[in-house]
This record gives sequence, structure tokens and C-alpha cells, in this order.
Amino acid sequence: MRPFSVLHVCMGNICRSPMAERLLAARLRDALGPVADELVRSHGAGTGDWHIGDGMNPPAARQVLARGGSTEGFAARWLEPPLIAESDLILTATAEQWEHVVTLAPEAAPRTFVLGEFARLLAAVDTADLPGYRPEVAAVADRGRALVAAAHAARGGEPPVPEDDLEDPWGRGEAFFSRTADQVEDAIKPLVDALTG
Repeated sequence: MRPFSVLHVCMGNICRSPMAERLLAARLRDALGPVADELVRSHGAGTGDWHIGDGMNPPAARQVLARGGSTEGFAARWLEPPLIAESDLILTATAEQWEHVVTLAPEAAPRTFVLGEFARLLAAVDTADLPGYRPEVAAVADRGRALVAAAHAARGGEPPVPEDDLEDPWGRGEAFFSRTADQVEDAIKPLVDALTG
């Protein structure tokens, strides 16, 4: 059984999606301890191929490190259909990237959300209806997939709203990166809470 897989997507995979990828992993470790890495796979890719193999943009890396995450081993990747196929939840930085994912893989639409949209929809999900949390790969995967299905049902066919998008900090100052990282942290907290029971 493979772990519950969360794929984070932005344009170049050097700013927003790496912050989301590594901060989700950090917050799950805070909640679950070292076993978190075995239970949930948090990874990312970019819709463009400009930065394949590059490290995180330095201000993004600084935000991750300052918030208790790790930048070790990070290398930007290009989004390709196999990455989508193997992921249980796809979280994009913007609605435009959501459209890119579902154009590449229409069957992934029910499990693809803008990050802010997913956080917003989780407020309508009754986690008491989900399979119970246990620190086992199969149990977390079952709970995670049920959570994704419940968020998709709560979406009711409505598109994301502009407020769901993460602002692009690329080329901006440290304060802008900090604000984007705050947005990421606010959006991933409901997911961490829901996954860990």
C-alpha cells in the first residue's frame, strides 16, 4: 500500500509549490512525529519546464527553513501525466494551474483543487464521517481519499474563486514571500487537522 500522495503545482516549481510541499510535510511531522513521512507523500511539480533540476528560489527556501521545514534534496520537476496519476490530491497555486492539470488529465478533476479552495471547502466537511485516523499507511490513505471525495462533493461543481489563488512571489521582496508563506500555512492547516483526526 502506498502512502496518501499530495502533489503541489505552481508554474516553475521553485516558489509556491515547494513552500506548500515542504511546509505540509513539516506540519504533518509536528502533528504525527517522524512517522508522518511514511504516511503522507508531499511532493511538487511545475506547469513549465524552465527550472527542472533547480533548487528552491532562495527567498522561498528561507521561508521554509524559518518555519521548521526542510529544503534538503529539493529539485524542481516538470508536471507530467504520471505524476498526476499517482497522486491522491493535487493542489495548485492558482485556478489557471488547476485548468492546466485537468487539461492534461481530465480524470483527475475530482481530486484537483486550488490550495485555497480546498482549505475553504474543508470547512463544509464533517470529519466525523471519515474513516478513523490510525498511524498506518492504509488507514491514512483511506481517510485522505475520503476527505478528497467529501471536498469534491462540497464543491458542487462550482469553480474556484479568485481569492483562492496564491499570489506569485517570484521576483518580489522578502515581505511578499513571507505573506505567501502565511497564505500557504493558513491553507494547509485544515488539511493537516483533517488528515490527522
